[in-house]
Formats: sequence, C-alpha cells, structure tokens
Amino acid sequence: MKERNERNGGHLSTRGIAGTLRASVAGLALLTLAGCQSAIEQSYEPSVSPSATPQIVDEVQKNDPRAAMGAREHPRIVASYGGEYKDEKTERLVARITGALTAVSENPNQSYRITLLNSPAINAFALPGGYLYVTRGLLALADDASEVAAVLSHEMAHVTANHGIQRQQREEAEVIASRVVSEVLSSDLAGKQALARGKLRLAAFSRNQELQADVIGVRMLGEAGYDPYAAARFLDAMAAYSRFSSVDPENDQSMDFLSSHPNAPQRVELARRHARAFGPDGTTGDRGRDYFLDGIDGLLYGDSPQEGYVRGQTFLHGKLGIRFDVPAGFQIDNKAEAVLATGPGEIAIRFDGVADTQRRSLTDYIASGWVTGLQPDTIHAITINGLEAATARASADRWDFDVTVLRIDTQIYRFLTAVPKGMPSLEPTADVLRNSFRRMSPQEAAALKPLRIRVITVAPGDTLTTLSARMMGTDRKLDLFRLINALQITSTVKPGDRIKIISE
Repeated sequence: MKERNERNGGHLSTRGIAGTLRASVAGLALLTLAGCQSAIEQSYEPSVSPSATPQIVDEVQKNDPRAAMGAREHPRIVASYGGEYKDEKTERLVARITGALTAVSENPNQSYRITLLNSPAINAFALPGGYLYVTRGLLALADDASEVAAVLSHEMAHVTANHGIQRQQREEAEVIASRVVSEVLSSDLAGKQALARGKLRLAAFSRNQELQADVIGVRMLGEAGYDPYAAARFLDAMAAYSRFSSVDPENDQSMDFLSSHPNAPQRVELARRHARAFGPDGTTGDRGRDYFLDGIDGLLYGDSPQEGYVRGQTFLHGKLGIRFDVPAGFQIDNKAEAVLATGPGEIAIRFDGVADTQRRSLTDYIASGWVTGLQPDTIHAITINGLEAATARASADRWDFDVTVLRIDTQIYRFLTAVPKGMPSLEPTADVLRNSFRRMSPQEAAALKPLRIRVITVAPGDTLTTLSARMMGTDRKLDLFRLINALQITSTVKPGDRIKIISE
C-alpha cells in the first residue's frame, strides 16, 4: 500500500481483492458508495514502467500506426504497474535475449522497446508497435534465460502476427454493433447483452491467438539456440507458483471464462509437442543459466519500499510507521491502493488509509455514510495499543462485516473484515488485526529493508534444508526455495551449484 494523502471523501474501492474470493469482494463492495472505482482500469495482466533510456533492440520505427497505438497506451501501463524497474545489468540481460529472438522472428526488422516493470507479479506482454514488457516478478521465478526467452518469444509472436491490431478492430466492431442493437431496440440492456455475447466470441478467438503465439514462440526458441522445452517448463513453474500463492487451491475458481489464455495443461502439451521437432528433451538448445543468474543477482523481490512489506503474516510500512498481523493461513496481497488479505472460508480483509481532513470523532466518522448496512447501535469508541479507534458492525446481502478505524496524526486507517453471514470467525479475525496494529519505533522502521534475489554457490555440507533456512519473507521457506530454483521433491544440490535465495 502506497503512502497516500487521499481527499476523496473516504470512499472505499474493493477492486483487486484476490480473485479466489470474488464473492467476498462482492460483499465488501456493498459497503462502499456506488460508483467508487479505481482511477486506473485493470485491463492489463502485467505490471510496471519504462526507462528514460531503456535498453532496446532498436529504436521504435517512426510514423508506424502500430507504434502510435503502443505509445498511446504505454503511459497507462507504466502507471498501472508500479513504474519502471531500473537495473542496467538486468536490462542488458533482457535486451540480449530479445535480440537473439528478433533475429529468428517472422519479422526480423521489427524493433522493440523493452520495459522492465517494477512489479512482483509474474507476467510479460506486448503492445502493437513493439512495446515489450516484463515484470521483475517473472524474472525472479524463471530459472534460466531460456525460460525468459520462452515468455518473450510468445509475446513477440503477438506483435509480429498483429494480434493486438486484430483484437482492437474486432472490439471496435462489436461496440458499434451493440450501439446499433441498442438504438434499434431502444434498450441499453439489449445493447449490453449484444456486447457481452461479442466479448465471448472475442475471447474464444483470443484463445486461438494465444495458441498460435505458443507455436511461433517455441519455433523461435529452438531457432535462436535456446532450449525449446523451456516453454513447457515455465508454464509448469507458473502453475506451481499459482498453487503456492493460493489460499485455497482446491476452490480457486479464477475468472478464466473470458480469459485470453488457454488452460495450462493444453498449452504445456502443445509446447512439448512442438519442441520435439528440435530433438529429445535435454539434448538440444542452451539454457543460459549462468549469464541469467548474473543478470538478476540483487533483483528486488516482492514489495517495493514505497508500498510497504509483507513478511509472512505481517504487513509493515516503514514510511507510515505502522504494522499489523493477519491470522495464520491468510494470504496478504499488497496493492497500491490497499492491503488485501484472504483466508479460508471466504474471509476477506481490506486495509487502507485516508486523510483526516475534518478531525471529527471516529465514531462520527464511521457513521458518516461511507459504510452501507451499518448497524448504528454497534458503534463503539475504543483504544488500540494507545491509539484512538472505533469499531462497528455492518451487514449486507449474505455478508457480515467488522469495521475498525484508527487515527494516527492526520491519517485515518481502516480495516474492513468480511465473512459469510453468521460465521463465528468474524470477531476472532478482527481481533487479530486490532490487537496487532501498532506504531513502529523509529529504530524498527529504519531497520526495514527490501528483499532481493541473491545468487549463492552451494558449499560442501549444504542441503536443501540448510539453504532454504536462509530464505526471508516467507513462512514456507523450503516450498518457495524449490519453486524459484526449479527443484523437484527428489532434487538435490551439490557443491559448486549456483542457486537463488531471497534475503535482504
């Protein structure tokens, strides 16, 4: 959560709460005033922004309408994903990979502007005109250069196949068609229904584009001299990381019906099938692991200092000087606009802060109209670890809510906890938040440091257990250690191996 000084009347936006608990998100939305939305539409899956002097394969071609489209959207993407990540050696790494792929692409004259995105999200994507984006989160998960090349070749295939232009043209046609339906039938609903049907057709076609990009990407991998099996390997790695990050993997029902990406098993099998054209797995292509590790050593991992840090079940923000815990088993998602947490049983938590411009009592603030379904007789003034605070309960639809607000100087901090109606977990969950929230001492705040990828060499006597014990920022040290190093349950390490750990 970024340090903020909001003066928007205190409205809450619940956009972006973890996709695994969309029903809980809908419940939290009932607490907010209608029409309150994030300033930036979340229309892009990736994250981050570009350099003033980015590492590029070539300058973007002048007077290219495709480049104009990318240039128009570029600032929005940068703003949406935390800005650009600047690290000269990492930029050189990505430029090296992109250059090798460009030489064997279907359009070797296509130039690319590469932007490293300062986001822990695991993603990469491209815009028409050769705008290519990759997040530092993706680089942290990848095990070698061939896996990064697999993702970039897929995105470059979208550019060379003009998929972005085609999709925009189809979307524009669908919007026009929906307007015609609306006017003929004099019904906004009819128009919206027509547009929704069109989006389903677009999504199906987009899945075909994704599969086409996979095929082109694997061919580019092999022809550029990279391990062509890296595409299947990294798809498996991303699926494993998704399971690791999910609060409730068995019930993780992400909204993939309109997703432009085909399901992972289908893509993995397709990638392996096309990779076999270059030879058996393990016998062809270079993985480029050493120069990849050199390029990401010291890479920022997880949250940036401006947004605070997640350390296991604890959120800490040095600049704001605050910290709190979530219950065991909860997953924290630190967004720019709020800190979100989700737990078993469809429990959802949102934490944010707004400027305290009126200096009224906190009981009056809770009752000021920003909470729908508020139960006025539940409003109480309390003290939390020496801080002025107030709590209340609310109910809406099939959800019960605890609302807790605290004041520090000129800022009001707000916790919203949502559980399915009648669940006894509301009070215990809210108690953990309230009892753990406190101001940090200046010494504590100064001691906070960001986490980074550190590349180390395995020494005699090292084991997976001893090496993973050096991991920071997670309670599941061994699991995450295996993930970022592509190690299976049966894998071992030997002296001289280079591996990644996460530490300050």
